[in-house]
Amino acid sequence: MNENKIAILTDSGSDVPQEIKEKYDVKVIPLKIIFSDGEYIDKKTITAQEVYDRMEEEIPKTSLPDGEMIKEMFDEIKAEGYEKVVAVTISSGLSGTNNMVRVVAEQYEGLDVFVLDTKNIGIGSGFSVAEAAIQANSGVEWETLKTNLKEGVDKAKIFFHVPTLEYLQKGGRIGLVQSIVGSMMNLKPIITCNDEGIYHTVAKVRGKSKSVKKTLELVQEFAEGSQKYNLAIAYGGESAREESEAIREEMKELLPHYEHFYYDQVSPALGVHTGPGLIGIGVQILD
Repeated sequence: MNENKIAILTDSGSDVPQEIKEKYDVKVIPLKIIFSDGEYIDKKTITAQEVYDRMEEEIPKTSLPDGEMIKEMFDEIKAEGYEKVVAVTISSGLSGTNNMVRVVAEQYEGLDVFVLDTKNIGIGSGFSVAEAAIQANSGVEWETLKTNLKEGVDKAKIFFHVPTLEYLQKGGRIGLVQSIVGSMMNLKPIITCNDEGIYHTVAKVRGKSKSVKKTLELVQEFAEGSQKYNLAIAYGGESAREESEAIREEMKELLPHYEHFYYDQVSPALGVHTGPGLIGIGVQILD
């Protein structure tokens, strides 16, 4: 535990690098994945690959953690001797998780809870979790930490290259017209979260290799003028692993001034909405 007794809490839709989770004991509220045969707990009772394997037959739904589960996590945090909590969640524009955590936190006695809406998802949100953990454990004071994290929201960005819009469309996450037009013309959309934290298409590129190239350009543009940043790649399923490794090598050459380079599979809950083959490329400005 850090000297300021600050716990870090997040949800499983924020892809927090495994090394950060382990090193700083980050607590994770799991989202739920619902297939017709029952509910699964994100990353605990189902893996991303298992979700993809079953999606050919059935596209599951995702649901928020319930208030009781969040309260239990606060109980656990308090029992461990923490006095304050930084709760970092995926975008309130994409999920009710942020609101749920806030409501429970407001009614909870005995912990000072700060809830951060990252307006982001996946590793885009995970960047803020990592930063919260690193700063809390390096002795940054509570008020300063809250200010730093709020200011950091606009400095993290993730761009998703998705092979198809089918899953976003079925999950009701994106406009119908774009997806029909896109699939007919082999247009590959590049998606990010806008300032409100809602998915929007930043570019549509014909063909896969051009889409990846364009995604890398967008990341470079976002990092322009910065000498200190973190990078990340999150991939969806085995089908995207090899390609994502090649992109990682390319990124190291294009953006050599990185502090950390996080690399992992996306959470099953995010995979439900994007489908297999997703590649997310993230950047977080630190200066």
